[in-house]
Amino acid sequence: QVQLVESGGGLVQAGGSLRLSCAASGNILRFNAIGWYRQAPGNQRESVAVISRDGSSNYAGSAKGRFTISRDNAKNTVYLQMNSLKPEDTAVYYCQAIPSIWSWPSGSWGQGTQVTVSS
Repeated sequence: QVQLVESGGGLVQAGGSLRLSCAASGNILRFNAIGWYRQAPGNQRESVAVISRDGSSNYAGSAKGRFTISRDNAKNTVYLQMNSLKPEDTAVYYCQAIPSIWSWPSGSWGQGTQVTVSS
């Protein structure tokens, strides 16, 4: 079973950037799509960005223009480049494989990676 592991989080000042990585233990081309999700304390988990096998992507309104999702099939990794970070982006970020870019994950969540944006 291919597992996905998140990394790259940290503490950054508002306006700064971070790049998150979602590394697969096997071939990510087996997945129709992979998405990034986040959950802030007291909030429900929400979708941030998703990317399909063919490179099509979809973004939450809060991420459009600031975040970019990409994939490196050779490295079996999906990235989330986050620019112009805001304190409200503070959350634990997770990645999961999904059947399509319109799907919500149904698998179990990993540990995620913490992103903290200070004002």
